[in-house]
This record gives sequence, C-alpha cells and structure tokens, in this order.
Amino acid sequence: MKPRGRTGRSAPIPPWCGRTSTPPGPATRCPRSWPRGAPSNDKNPAARPGREALGRSRGGLSTKIHLAADRRCRPVSRILTPSQHGDCPQFIPLLEAVRIARRGKGRPRTRPGRALADKAYSSAANRAYLRRRGIAAVIPVKEDQKKHRRARGRAGGRPPAFDAARYKERNTVERAFNKLKQFRAVATRYDKRDFMYQGTVDVASIRIWLRDPVT
Repeated sequence: MKPRGRTGRSAPIPPWCGRTSTPPGPATRCPRSWPRGAPSNDKNPAARPGREALGRSRGGLSTKIHLAADRRCRPVSRILTPSQHGDCPQFIPLLEAVRIARRGKGRPRTRPGRALADKAYSSAANRAYLRRRGIAAVIPVKEDQKKHRRARGRAGGRPPAFDAARYKERNTVERAFNKLKQFRAVATRYDKRDFMYQGTVDVASIRIWLRDPVT
C-alpha cells in the first residue's frame, strides 16, 4: 500500500521567534499596548491640541464648521474646530467675527439685531454677552435649566424671554449650510492644512454672496 500523498498545503508554522537550533518555547502573543504601523510624522504633537482642525466624533475623523448667517442665508462668519468640540463655547467668538461691510462709507456692521440659536447655545455666559451688547436673544431654554430654576424658587428669577414666532426663522442657518455643502471641496474636506480648508470655506461663502449681493 502506497503512503498517502500530500495535498499541497504547507504545514503551519508555530508562533515563536528564534534560531533553527533553538528549541521552541511557549507561544506568546504581542500585547495590545504595543504600537502597530509606522509612527506619526508630526514632530511636535503637543504644540497645539486639535491642530489642523481635525478630531474624532461619532462620524469619524472630521472637521466642524461653526457658522453665523443672515436672514438671506448668507454666511457672515465662520470658525473651524475639531469635530468633537462643542457648539456653545464658540458662540461668542463667532459673533465677535461678524463684519458686514457697508455699501457707502462707514465702519462695518458688527452687531446684529437678534441672535437666533438652538438649545445648544443656551448658557448664562452667552445670554449675558448678548445683553451687554444690546442683542436680542432668541434661544430656547434647556429642560434641565428650567428644572434648576424652578427648584430654586423665587431665587431662580424669571425665565428669559423667548419669541417662538421669530424662532421659526432659525432655519436660515441650516439653509446656509446646505448652500455651502453644494461645493464638494467643503462637503468632503480634501485639504490637509486647516488654513487651506478655511480658505476653501471662505471662497465658497464669497460665491454665495456674489449670487445674492447686498441691496
């Protein structure tokens, strides 16, 4: 009877490292803490956290655009941050960056008449900033803030004024985002550096303004 021939498969190699003459030792696996792949090319990773305006959120590695728009869905100020950053801390810097040039002589307009924002921007600091500049706040109050004010009784004070009819116009900023996303370079970021992507968003905003100029 002839011995059974090979099927063509190679024998498995045991997971050990060493010379051929060295007897095999117990198989060990690499710990998960060991780095895998090539290291980063960043020579100064601790210089600025969230550099290049890139961060990880539920959507993955992306960039968040904070936008202020007028009633005609035109961007008036833009700020880039990593995607995991919150919206509320960028409210005051976003309004500070508003600059609308006049058709004639005079300084640019920097103070809007009203600020419409969702519940994410409802904070005591933001409302105090709007009162100090004389800007009407159209921001709904969060449910936990209502609960805390009621729990304090008379010391909680009156609830802030809220114009529900005017709040319906807040969709203008969402429509402004839709106009920006019509530009592929803005909707899907291809720029490596943050200032290059900021320039891409600015050019897209300029084109929106050119389609609907100031009258």
